[in-house]
Amino acid sequence: MSEEEQGASRFRSYQDLKLWRAAMEVAEACYRATKGFPREELFVTVSQIRRARISIPANVAEGWGREGTREFIQFLRIAQGSIKELETLLLFSIRVELLGRETGEKLLENLAEVSRMARALISSLQRKL
Repeated sequence: MSEEEQGASRFRSYQDLKLWRAAMEVAEACYRATKGFPREELFVTVSQIRRARISIPANVAEGWGREGTREFIQFLRIAQGSIKELETLLLFSIRVELLGRETGEKLLENLAEVSRMARALISSLQRKL
């Protein structure tokens, strides 16, 4: 069991969580990937991807800040919803060729890892309740 799975209470900040750091890396990669999208997609697909991608680490941070395990779990679940939203947007972007297959698949792979980390942390925290 990883340090993170042993519980979040030993960390000083949400920034110490591997989950938050990995989510930030995905958010940054999505930002870079959408820079190459056509201008006409700026207010539609790009905007939705950028909102969903930052929602993931933001919900981890907000849940941490609530200082209650049940509330933290709820915000991790909200982050999981944002993960699925972003996954759908990336899949769409690949299908309509806004995003190259190789870049998109790498983003999806990293996003899947963030999802696994979030599920593991939720499970670990639920066992502590």
